[in-house]
Amino acid sequence: MLHVRLFTLIAAAVLGAGIVGAARAAEHSEAVQFQSVSYADFRRVFRPDAPPTPATVKATLTFPDTAAERYPAVIVVHTIGGYHDANEGWQAAQLRKVGFATLTYDSFASRGMSAASVIALREGPPLASGVADAYAALAMLARHPRIDAERIAILGFSFGGEVAHLAAFARVRSAIAPGQRRFAAHVAYYPGGTYGAMAEGGAYTGAPILMLLGEKDDNLPVAKMTDYLNYARAAGYPAPIEIIVYPGAYHAWTGATPGRPSFDPQFVSTRKCPLILFGAGPPSFLVDGKEVPFDPAALARCLAEGAGYTLAFDATVRAKSTADAVAFLRQHLSP
Repeated sequence: MLHVRLFTLIAAAVLGAGIVGAARAAEHSEAVQFQSVSYADFRRVFRPDAPPTPATVKATLTFPDTAAERYPAVIVVHTIGGYHDANEGWQAAQLRKVGFATLTYDSFASRGMSAASVIALREGPPLASGVADAYAALAMLARHPRIDAERIAILGFSFGGEVAHLAAFARVRSAIAPGQRRFAAHVAYYPGGTYGAMAEGGAYTGAPILMLLGEKDDNLPVAKMTDYLNYARAAGYPAPIEIIVYPGAYHAWTGATPGRPSFDPQFVSTRKCPLILFGAGPPSFLVDGKEVPFDPAALARCLAEGAGYTLAFDATVRAKSTADAVAFLRQHLSP
């Protein structure tokens, strides 16, 4: 999750190189919008007696230069800083180079929220609304005559990485988008690490998931995610997740301000909290490899104890992780 100021220094560096590409891409772009909904939190998602608030999200659909009758597509979901050309736009351009159409949007701006107002939310960023947007975007793209409906993936950063992971939970999908198709693949760059799926049959939609983690990410420690995968595997329901860990990488390596690692205490972080598990029953915590009852008071305490995390841009890791993400998507979407 990135601060609203984090992209300003690298924006100038990438702008010059991107001017020609942006001009060419504009010839292949469409301004689109889709109808979504807003949820206060996931409790509202799982309560049918609490209807969500409608939301209209403006987006940009951009096609590769290469000609094709129908394209595979990737929905790119932003960080807590909102959409930025220097991060989400840069990644989308790399995806188009290898044949993917891309859809980008700003969930927060579409709801009249600034990055600062989202960062200030005591309950954390509106992840449930982010997942609703992702599935609304999927439904819109699946109807587009130039998009192959069977080859639509989702890729996100931090907030967007958590959205990309959550969108693979079968129960979340059935509550937010009942009867809709699934994503063909999910890529989560340094996700927040707040939620997991209970180890049970049909916990995930079955689509492959690639999770890209930083060795030094103190927002989502690698051990927290490996413990989760071990828990699911031991229960006999392994999660369809492939993890790549980048040595020396901190949170936000793709788009933070160049320079030394910087700790920002204002961010909401679940780094000291157990994963919250969604499944057929009530939510629970994952503690020492076991499910224990969800405790709101315990969640409030660990959020207070673990506020903030470290950010650091790393050009080398950005290049490597982009290549890994592209290889994964090409494997599963075959452009």
